[in-house]
Amino acid sequence: MQVMNELLVILAENSVCVLLQMLLIIPLAAALLLFIIPDRFQMAKGFAALAVTLYLGYIAIGLWSVSPQMVPQGDLIIRDCLAILNIDLLQKAGESVTFTVDGLSKLIVLSISVLSLLILVYSLLYNKSKRVSHFYSWFLLTLGCSYGAVLADNLILFVIFWGILGITLYKLIPGKDEASSAAAKKTMILIGASDTIMLLGIAILWRLTDTISMNGISVETNNILAVTAFLALLVGSFTKAGAFPFHTWVPDFAENSPATSSALLPASLDKLLGIYFLARITGDMFVMSDGMKVALLSVGVLTIITAVLMALMQHDYRRLLGYHAVSQVGYMILGFGIGSILGVVAGLFHMINHATYKSGLFLAAGAIERQTGRNDISDLGGLSAAMPVTFASALVFAMSISGVPPFNGFASKWMIYQGIIESGSGAGISSQLWIVWLGLAVLGSALTLASFVKFIGGIFLGRRDPALAGVREVPVLMWLPMALLALLCVFLGVFATGLVIPKLFTPVVGPFTFSGLWSSSLVSLLVLISIVLGFLIYLAMGTKRFRTGDIFIGGEKIEKLGASYPAPEFYKTFTEFSLFSRIYRMAEAKVFDIYDLSKKGVLWLSGTLSTAHTGLLPAYVIWVCAGLIIMLLIMT
Repeated sequence: MQVMNELLVILAENSVCVLLQMLLIIPLAAALLLFIIPDRFQMAKGFAALAVTLYLGYIAIGLWSVSPQMVPQGDLIIRDCLAILNIDLLQKAGESVTFTVDGLSKLIVLSISVLSLLILVYSLLYNKSKRVSHFYSWFLLTLGCSYGAVLADNLILFVIFWGILGITLYKLIPGKDEASSAAAKKTMILIGASDTIMLLGIAILWRLTDTISMNGISVETNNILAVTAFLALLVGSFTKAGAFPFHTWVPDFAENSPATSSALLPASLDKLLGIYFLARITGDMFVMSDGMKVALLSVGVLTIITAVLMALMQHDYRRLLGYHAVSQVGYMILGFGIGSILGVVAGLFHMINHATYKSGLFLAAGAIERQTGRNDISDLGGLSAAMPVTFASALVFAMSISGVPPFNGFASKWMIYQGIIESGSGAGISSQLWIVWLGLAVLGSALTLASFVKFIGGIFLGRRDPALAGVREVPVLMWLPMALLALLCVFLGVFATGLVIPKLFTPVVGPFTFSGLWSSSLVSLLVLISIVLGFLIYLAMGTKRFRTGDIFIGGEKIEKLGASYPAPEFYKTFTEFSLFSRIYRMAEAKVFDIYDLSKKGVLWLSGTLSTAHTGLLPAYVIWVCAGLIIMLLIMT
């Protein structure tokens, strides 16, 4: 019997090894193969990528039933790849090529698979008009490296996958003009710089713990080295997720990249990866002090408020969505900053919810741009009848991100609010300031709703420009992914407490209980009852009881003017507030753009150093001597 049990364990371990190998090798091999095929066979490449993604989704589902375990792959690599040459180049590969299969990694892998599949279906027709060179190769490369980053236990292996994702991010912005080329360069530099800072943090961790295994690290942030390592890794997480102040690449990327690239990366995969790493940092690798919790919570509320205020002022709906992709990260950071089980679950739940509705919003934006050729909200309006599925889906996404019940955004935000209130009973400054975190989080949600009133009203409601009279709904392969994502938003919201959290999140953090009276199904039922009652009252009263009148804007009849009042104009008053006007002017001057500030600093330093090159020999002798003296002082 004992021998049989040991044999079953060995077979189970081997099956897990095979699943992991397929998740990593198949997309990478398929990506390399598709690079060989010319782009004129783009549709065939798309269906090939779809088949690969479907199979990877099947594997991800199979991985969900695997028990948590560490899976070393190094010995297998040596045996299969190097032993035939009798070269022992990876003597310690078993220690470094190690993967972790646990509740968190399985949740992210499954989410990546579902979202990637829907975006890929959408791209089959969308990419006919918005082409990215070798899109499907870069797509599969992104998919494989995302799986690798989520499953890697060794930090160096993690950084390798993480770094390749920076390259794919760069390549998925077509450099069709100066603006898109600048956005691609900015993205590459910011991501690359954050990766370098991450390497510094990993080096410090290795110095402190003598290991680079995520599961083998647990460091208290009570000394300068530990705090430095913690902050260095946070920089990588925040830059990838798009949190303040490393967020400025996200709006530029969203404005200048195709909808499929925006939906795949800053909307979903980058958020999943950035917040996944934040969960590892705060939950496994470090024990946060109260000061670090305050820092994390402060970044969370700053990310929410600053980004949503910028979103309010945007006329380009793609850039508006880019700022909201930043703002929502703040809620996830709040969840992990709280540090309780409820807070962690809320942060993870909001991460999944955000990836769902924000991917849908970018796909809706791509549909609008494809059918109208316009990006400015002021130039649109009245598209609800022409594009009913896109309108209905976008409306669900807008209410979800704004935290309107019973959609998924409300469920996760409500849990975050609960976590903040619960934390108020604890000790420390982070708990004492709970009312500040709660107030700013609720304010951010209200401003988000105001922003999406502009988005929905300006694009789908009001009068339609006669030039857009011929606009029709997008083909089924484009609207079907949007509709499915909208249904997923409803499902995740209605069944949040009864089904979604117990099945998806309890395996990640363990069992826990909700505080107070909270049931997503009950809330959904109450909302449905209120809608039905309102409709019945409307029918009982009759439409003849309502008075109709002329619409006036600025004292003039809008019919007389012959044009509707652009939705973004109502939001200009925000920039005129004395509190905000100066901030908006500074934002326009890129005072808060860390990339622009760094570029100016480098150029200033370069110009300053260039003045030292006078061409005179005595000046160079002085510089050499000064350098030697500094080196001697450092060495001693």
